[in-house]
Amino acid sequence: MKLLKHMAVLTLSFLFCFSAFADKLKVGFIYVGPVGDHGWTYMHNEGRLAVKEAFGDKVETTFVESVKYGPEAETVIRAMANSGMDIIFATSFGYMEPMLKVAKEFPNVKFEHATGYKTNDNMSVYSSKFYQGRYIQGIIAGHMSKNGKAGYIASFPIPEVVRGINAFYLGATSVNPDFDIDVVWVNTWYDPVKEADAAKVLISEGADIITQHTDSPAALQVAEKAGVYAFGQASDMIQFAPKAQLTAIIDDWSPYYVARVKAVLDGTWKKSDTWGDMKSGMVKMAPYTNMPPHVAALAAQAEANILNGTLDPFNGKYTTGELLGMNKYVKGIDASLPK
Repeated sequence: MKLLKHMAVLTLSFLFCFSAFADKLKVGFIYVGPVGDHGWTYMHNEGRLAVKEAFGDKVETTFVESVKYGPEAETVIRAMANSGMDIIFATSFGYMEPMLKVAKEFPNVKFEHATGYKTNDNMSVYSSKFYQGRYIQGIIAGHMSKNGKAGYIASFPIPEVVRGINAFYLGATSVNPDFDIDVVWVNTWYDPVKEADAAKVLISEGADIITQHTDSPAALQVAEKAGVYAFGQASDMIQFAPKAQLTAIIDDWSPYYVARVKAVLDGTWKKSDTWGDMKSGMVKMAPYTNMPPHVAALAAQAEANILNGTLDPFNGKYTTGELLGMNKYVKGIDASLPK
């Protein structure tokens, strides 16, 4: 009888816990790199942690890291949807088609895709004007480079990356019209070995400023050892290159993730197309370091002008649609995009 009584208590406890678990909003995140990349994925995961902190026991968050594009991404997204997720965030451009396909199969699940452009009734897109920060980095590079040459480590030739290269170049040539930029495409978001090798090649070819649109601090570390300057990517990477980092673009996804999860909890979630910027706080700049005060002041002024709307890195020459689909270099970059 005592055994049966304990079993009954255990059963009731299990049912209570299961009920409490079932009442939680289930939030899934799909990452292109490891959470410890100290860059892009690290900052998205900081957003996930902000959701946990904001809503506590009301939510349960899950993530899968280092998910490859293509069939693997589709499998992971579908598995999350099948597991009862209420909202799923896919945090890289290459997840667009797999997420769209799965979204159409699960109309009651909310889907959110970062840096893409395709939507569905239950699928939103969100991104940020990272290029604003890259323009400021270009201004700094124009002042700090003795050789008048920067090396740019690029991931894939997608609009987000092309915009960044162009904005950096425009910022640099606003200071030094003869400034040169050398781009190396590594065809990966996260591969510290490839990123480091690319930085070494660029430095050997005369670049004394290194910047990147990849996710690890490896290039910064190479710059630190070589005695040249560099910029962090997605987060403040100063700890990896205290003498080399000039500043870094910081991606702050936390407010967006908190707001979107709150909308699901409140029953107010709607499909949206968000393109955040410095004014919204989605793009921030790390402190301006390792540069003369007058250069830091010029960078800070450019940041202030972007914030108040008096400075547009592309000088109003492109429509929003043209910026979102940017697929060529601006005039002056003597190179062709890879096919």
